[in-house]
Amino acid sequence: MATAHQPPSTAPHHPAAGAADTAAPALESAFDAAVAADERIEPRDWMPDAYRATLVRQIAQHAHSEIIGMQPEANWITRAPSLRRKAILMAKVQDEAGHGLYLYSAAETLGASRDDLLDKLHSGRQKYSSIFNYPTLTWADVGAIGWLVDGAAITNQVPLCRCSYGPYARAMVRVCKEESFHQRQGYELLLALSRGTPAQHAMAQDAVDRWWWPSLMMFGPPDAESSHSEQSMIWKIKRHSNDELRQRFVDICVPQAESLGLTLPDPDLKWNEERGQHDFGAIDWSEFWSVLKGNGPCNEQRITQRRRAHEEGAWVREAAAAHAVKHSERKEATA
Repeated sequence: MATAHQPPSTAPHHPAAGAADTAAPALESAFDAAVAADERIEPRDWMPDAYRATLVRQIAQHAHSEIIGMQPEANWITRAPSLRRKAILMAKVQDEAGHGLYLYSAAETLGASRDDLLDKLHSGRQKYSSIFNYPTLTWADVGAIGWLVDGAAITNQVPLCRCSYGPYARAMVRVCKEESFHQRQGYELLLALSRGTPAQHAMAQDAVDRWWWPSLMMFGPPDAESSHSEQSMIWKIKRHSNDELRQRFVDICVPQAESLGLTLPDPDLKWNEERGQHDFGAIDWSEFWSVLKGNGPCNEQRITQRRRAHEEGAWVREAAAAHAVKHSERKEATA
């Protein structure tokens, strides 16, 4: 059954050219009403061009981050200290590839081309999360990424399960379930190191010291400097602002750090009884913007590796396409 904002057609609704001017206000009014009523916007529904563009930008950046994010931890698969740890890490990296697949597929429902999105990533015209431009120097970094980076991702992404755009929201349900596994394995890894030898404890603390502030930057710039956040919240693509999510993440991490026996590297971190939340120190936003512009420790390394992997995988994509054609022809011949 078609919803109030969805015409009973299998094709996207586009008014005839002569009727566009008169139809647009009614379509936009129906769209606004659907969003206000917490209804899902689906691919065949009419939507404002700006809404579509915002979704493509956000979903593409999210997909790119999942794919680039495989690199820092894949670096440690061959050096994992046990077969169990190796299996866990391999499963996690595989999950991240799957997340990228779900998200590129969601972007395609908006009319975006996956080849075009990847071309924009490889040419630097689209971004990915700045967090993945930092190096993984020790085995403890795998734990810190799981606990902090994936923990920040969960804080940010669970509300996206209620995103107004249906395909994105549904993709996020599975992504968040798998990210919760990643966060738990990271926490467990750090706990084992923290309770190990003094050298292992120091290695865990060093990793947390290096990943804490970049993890806080993952939520994006302060609300006053965010150019997309306010409109995304009006459209219910996002449900919370950058600063709200960052505060929630800090409040979650403080007791977890105490349980781990590790210290968060912020001398200004303290409980504010009046606010019922933790105060925390100033973030170095100049570092965030510098990394985002391509000047981080591993920007060039990450994107070069991604381009090379894409080029070397061309024969696999060509073979898969050829197989699909043969399969279709064989199916038609036997029909």
